[in-house]
Order: sequence, then structure tokens, then C-alpha cells
Amino acid sequence: MTGHGLPGRPSKIKDVAFTAYAVSDVPRAVAFYRDVLGLEEGERFNDRFIEFNVGSTVFAIDGDPPPGAEPGKSTGMHFEVDDIVEMHRHLLEHGVAVSDVYDFPVCFMCFAKDPDGNSFGLHQRKPRP
Repeated sequence: MTGHGLPGRPSKIKDVAFTAYAVSDVPRAVAFYRDVLGLEEGERFNDRFIEFNVGSTVFAIDGDPPPGAEPGKSTGMHFEVDDIVEMHRHLLEHGVAVSDVYDFPVCFMCFAKDPDGNSFGLHQRKPRP
């Protein structure tokens, strides 16, 4: 492999290709991520792997996950939002388990769970001084 990495090492990672969460009920997960979170549905490779367009990357749900991936065990996805207080209110109105909104030095965040119990965060960057 050629590129700009160190000699004898592959090129550095240049972007996030996608993040996928294992789910037990694909239609329920699609309804949650599309209708509750408002993600734009992207490619459907079959009725078990559905992508959502998120900025320059893709978030996917996988109803037929690889060995070791279990519904309700995924963590780490954080979605950038314009108004975290409004999104927090919206999630509560839809019965979503969501934490309080935390105020960090450079951002606001809250943490929630999808219908399978997979954890995700909502993030709103504060304006830079």
C-alpha cells in the first residue's frame, strides 16, 4: 500500500467510512433513527442493512450483525445537532431514555439509548471565542 504513512506502515486513516449498530428489529430501528432522530435514509443494501447519511459519513443499522456484535451493546456514536435543548425535549416527548444536557467547556452533550439499548450521544459545539 502506498501513501503518506510512515515507511513500512500503511497510509494514515483519512476519514470515517461508516459506523453501524446491531439491531434486533430493523423496521423499529429505521423508524427510530429516521422519524425520531430525523436522520436521512440513504442506501438500502437489503432489508437487514440500512444506511443513513450523516454529514460526510454514514451511520448504519445492521439486523444481521457479524459475530460478536449484539443489539444493545453498541456505543460511541455522537450526532452533532444545532439545538441540543430542543432535541433533548423532542427525545423526551418520544419516550426516549435520555440523560440531562451536560455543559462542557467546548460543547453541550446528552446521552440516550435507541430501542435496542444501544447508546449514542448528542453533541452541540459551543461557538469559538
